[in-house]
Amino acid sequence: MTTVSAMIAPVSATTLEERPAEVPQRTRVILVTGMSGAGHSTALKTFEDIGYEAVDNLPLSLLQSLAARPGADVARPLAIGIDIRTRGFAADTFLAELERLAQQPELDVRLLFLDCDDETLFRRYTETRRRHPLTADRPVADSVRHERQMMMALRNRADLVIDTTMLTSADLRRLLKGHYALAQQGHQMGIFVVSFSYRHGVPREADLVFDVRFLDNPHYDPRLRPMSGRDAPVAEHIQRDPAFRPFFQGWTQTLEPLLPRYVHEGKSYLTMAIGCTGGRHRSVFVAERLAAWLAEKGYAVTLNHRDLARGGEDGPVGGRA
Repeated sequence: MTTVSAMIAPVSATTLEERPAEVPQRTRVILVTGMSGAGHSTALKTFEDIGYEAVDNLPLSLLQSLAARPGADVARPLAIGIDIRTRGFAADTFLAELERLAQQPELDVRLLFLDCDDETLFRRYTETRRRHPLTADRPVADSVRHERQMMMALRNRADLVIDTTMLTSADLRRLLKGHYALAQQGHQMGIFVVSFSYRHGVPREADLVFDVRFLDNPHYDPRLRPMSGRDAPVAEHIQRDPAFRPFFQGWTQTLEPLLPRYVHEGKSYLTMAIGCTGGRHRSVFVAERLAAWLAEKGYAVTLNHRDLARGGEDGPVGGRA
């Protein structure tokens, strides 16, 4: 699935509520776990790219000593991969070790769970002909179901669950950078605006979802049908709908006081999804308008039209790529 995206740089910033200073600074430790085949390796490589020390398949018996290591390296953030391949792995043992770490005041410990629906996992293992880590004589489907039972307690405890079923590798990297970028990288709260087609499902990573199918549909105008919401004739058509202006004004008036509250509460990344039937006209135009409005308010915005051009070189997350 190819994504059509554009970066919108923030313009003149407006006054936002500032978060209280966090002192003393704590060492961030991200424990990365989840279903085998959901993008574990992509996640750890992304953490490494954004400045974390990444360690994969760490035995649980070594977790405490690595995370709480003394010395000059103590301030460097850690991303530690632990899953069913890990020696001595058991969900209850993992949770106990997690709670021990979380009680240490010098550590900021977070649990990330990567998930994916069973059907997609079956297909990934079949297409790549890779063995599931739990597979002995049992079918892959049985192994996946068994693993899901083993991992459910960790999923329920996770600070963040990312479902990679419909994500490309680039999508997963974007989400991880949005949620876990380091303070020294100038990160405050990133906003991701995505248009989508309801035919292909709601983006699972969305925090806020808006349905714009009530607007007049340019699809039924033969002249406009081949165009998209990025074309001026389509934009003019939608703006002529009497419902559009009051909707957009009321919507932005609601968001304006809401967004600083997310910042104040420490939310690092917010995904807004705007959907219509085909993901080509109304949702694309409204997403463009929303992203421009957010940029005017001083937010750093990434804009993505998920279903405007489907297919391409950037494939799904798949396996442990």
